[in-house]
Amino acid sequence: MRSLDLVVSGFVLLIIAACSKAASPEPIVPEVTGQLEDKKIREASGLARSQRSPETLWIINDNGAKETVHAIDHEGVRLGEFDLSNSRNKDWEDLASFRLNGLPMLMVADIGDNTAKRDKRSLYFVEEPKPEKKAEAELGWRIDYVYPDGPRDAEAAAVDVSTQQVLILSKRDLPPRLYGIAMQFNRDETVDARFLGPVTTLQQPTRQDVEFAPKTKDWYWQPVGMDISADNRAAVILTYREVYYYERRAGQEWPEALNTKPVRVSLGNFENAEAIAFGDESRTVFVTGENTHSRLLRIDFNGVEKP
Repeated sequence: MRSLDLVVSGFVLLIIAACSKAASPEPIVPEVTGQLEDKKIREASGLARSQRSPETLWIINDNGAKETVHAIDHEGVRLGEFDLSNSRNKDWEDLASFRLNGLPMLMVADIGDNTAKRDKRSLYFVEEPKPEKKAEAELGWRIDYVYPDGPRDAEAAAVDVSTQQVLILSKRDLPPRLYGIAMQFNRDETVDARFLGPVTTLQQPTRQDVEFAPKTKDWYWQPVGMDISADNRAAVILTYREVYYYERRAGQEWPEALNTKPVRVSLGNFENAEAIAFGDESRTVFVTGENTHSRLLRIDFNGVEKP
């Protein structure tokens, strides 16, 4: 009987081990698809999927650069560029694409403010041109806005087409604060952003992390990019160290969805991550960084079950 008990016990343990293994899928590993070929893209801060050409990504440089939006393919090869007329690159930090009344649109978010001293920030909207060597594009409209609780730094912005508002996620608040700005058209006055609540699902630093960050130059917890998928069902937030992937239930608003448990993907030893965008409707994501010839990463969330 004892031998039979041992056999049965061993069989049960094998089943448990198999179930445990099945319940612990392999971690998602970002794939390097190429690197940024164009040496003029030396401080990439925003990335967006083209609504005209699925194999094209638009990309911008950080503050101090020209008011130029560059086009690349999924391997980082240069395809073209255009200068955004009647705009100023004070601190361009993110880029988003969306469709409005059937037209492919881009939004450039001039939202950076390292010292939190700027009274107002600006969002520029332009109809997306074809990704030609030297394309032409005219500014559609501009929105200047202020925060209800004073100036703050931000690098993450996305467009929620379902509510026709821009979502801005602050960078230096603990936890980050989410704001909404209505996409009002052809308005000359400065508008007020609405505070939508905190986003509590990003990894938060310890007190020691915060204290030593100026010395270590490691602010791993800070959000530096955000995007909402073309089908408005998924969103991603990028920090210096990780990508957070969220799915929205039917009828759920984004402030609530961004506070549900995300799928988290480590970027490993990737340095200076700054820009993120969906590469398809909702399941593939591209990431790049703030270095000349930075690598371009692809992350595939297909088949991944949300926790």
